[in-house]
Amino acid sequence: MKHKIGFNRLGRKASHRKSLHRNMTTSLFRYERIKTTKAKALAIRRTAEKMITRAKEDSVHNRRIIGKDIKDKEILAKLFTDLGPRYKERPGGYTRILKLGYRQGDAAEMVLLELVEEEVADQKKGKKKTAKKAKVEKKPAEKAEKPAKAAEPVEEAEAETEAEVKTEEPAGEETPAEKAEESVESAAPAEEEKAEEAAADESSEEEKKSE
Repeated sequence: MKHKIGFNRLGRKASHRKSLHRNMTTSLFRYERIKTTKAKALAIRRTAEKMITRAKEDSVHNRRIIGKDIKDKEILAKLFTDLGPRYKERPGGYTRILKLGYRQGDAAEMVLLELVEEEVADQKKGKKKTAKKAKVEKKPAEKAEKPAKAAEPVEEAEAETEAEVKTEEPAGEETPAEKAEESVESAAPAEEEKAEEAAADESSEEEKKSE
């Protein structure tokens, strides 16, 4: 039975297992993604997340504690200057495990162990972009409404000017309708005179014939 076993020994002696943890955590902090077996990933994740939690507070004591396992000075500096501040507001869960299937040969389950910083950065960028888009969409709508309001008084002014032009026609001038009526009235007597002259000519011709 599995009692009083606090960690996976990974089938190695203590010295071999400690060096394995040191090398794999250093590689994880350097490349931020490593490919390994599921058993090793679960064991390394515990060590790596404890180091990141301690790296949130940059002090001489914390640097010395982590420096016992991380011998590379460049990676140690990255842990306190980049990774620690990156997860300052994240309460744990700095890594994730992605399954890749089984390895050909011994059928060991393979996984990717990686840091989750990309996901956090993308969420912050997405929020900023959506806020900027909302501001850009509001501004054209406001500008489009202002000309519409200004156009209403212009249309009313044009209608008023047309009404004033119609009412302010000069009284002395004749309209086209009145001129047409006068021309019709003047043409009627002329036609009557022509008809009387034609009748007089016919009567004179008849008298000549009778003689």
